[in-house]
Amino acid sequence: MSVCVTNEIGRLQKVLLKRPGVELEHLSPSTMEELLFDDIPYLLGAQREHDSFAKILQEHGAEVVYLDDLIIQTLSENPALKAPFIEDLIQQAGRNAMGYRTELFHYFHNLQDIRTLVLKSMSGVTYDELNGKKESLAALTQAPERFIIQPMPNLYFTRDPFACIGKGVSLNRMYTRTRNRETIFGKYILTYHSDFAEKTPFYYTPDHDFSIEGGDILNLSENILAVGISQRTQAEAIELLARNIFSDENARINTVLAFDIPRARAFMHLDTVFTQVDRDKFTIHPGILDTLRVFELRADRDGVKASEKTGSLEDILKSYLHLDRVTLIPCGGNNRVAAAREQWNDGSNTLCLAPGTVVVYDRNYVTNQMLEDAGISVLRFSSAELSRGRGGPRCMSMPLIRGRI
Repeated sequence: MSVCVTNEIGRLQKVLLKRPGVELEHLSPSTMEELLFDDIPYLLGAQREHDSFAKILQEHGAEVVYLDDLIIQTLSENPALKAPFIEDLIQQAGRNAMGYRTELFHYFHNLQDIRTLVLKSMSGVTYDELNGKKESLAALTQAPERFIIQPMPNLYFTRDPFACIGKGVSLNRMYTRTRNRETIFGKYILTYHSDFAEKTPFYYTPDHDFSIEGGDILNLSENILAVGISQRTQAEAIELLARNIFSDENARINTVLAFDIPRARAFMHLDTVFTQVDRDKFTIHPGILDTLRVFELRADRDGVKASEKTGSLEDILKSYLHLDRVTLIPCGGNNRVAAAREQWNDGSNTLCLAPGTVVVYDRNYVTNQMLEDAGISVLRFSSAELSRGRGGPRCMSMPLIRGRI
């Protein structure tokens, strides 16, 4: 079995993580906005917190695999992939990198150790490292430490570049150029790694024109997929994804629910405002309820038919998930200030390890108490550094195999 994720809450059996690396230390005050950070995490602190996160997952029975290990294994198993992998990295790094295409190709190709090559592709390459001409106009007028290939500090949010949907995958087109290269790792792993090759259908690829990211994709059941229309996922992408899923005779999904949420950095993905924590319990940021719209997408003779659903979110979820009742647990409780603060710090971004058991950041104490009061088992870990990247436990994990419910 390569991937199998048919729900959000079944026992987590296998999960993909990326431990923060040197790429975080290559953030600077002048580049952090471009690289989608609001602050600069302290690497050693972020690594300690991430190790605590991984330990919780392992202690509760999940096999943890790491992104860098999988891509290293992929390239080591298939030496002929080294050159096309390097070409893809350079091409997706933008025009500046393409201007140094030959120099960058030789630089990476001359790295004989595959681990060094992979880690360097993640941490970035400076002009000085290319041994550029010291007499060139660029060398004389620009800082030698400027990056020809930018670092990828968002890599520890493994949820976004691809998303498991049943036994298939959406290999996403990222919203920002900064994150385009992140999908390359998933592409090579899922296409060529011995655990995944020829076993994993793609329901979406970066070749499509419209952006979609994994934080907007939630497997509500074997038959129901929820996708957020958000700052980073376009409605057109959701229709394409639905069409491709519906055309796969082996796919069990027959309905896609599109959740239209506000386009704002604070609500960048659906899972920053809405996650499932038990069979009939969900976290919700109360700030979206007044404007939330839900649409149903189903297959028809012309491809996909969309229609808007009426009624409360609770009633919609009860209907589609065949539940007698649904409990929405508000992030921050009924306090508007606490709700805004804890949503910003990913209070709604929970990761379910089994029905009724979730991993959360300890800093969101109001929401965590609300979860416990609702009968949820809450596993906390520190997040002083990790949370600076604007993502929580769900953002930092890509389940590969979950148990059925």
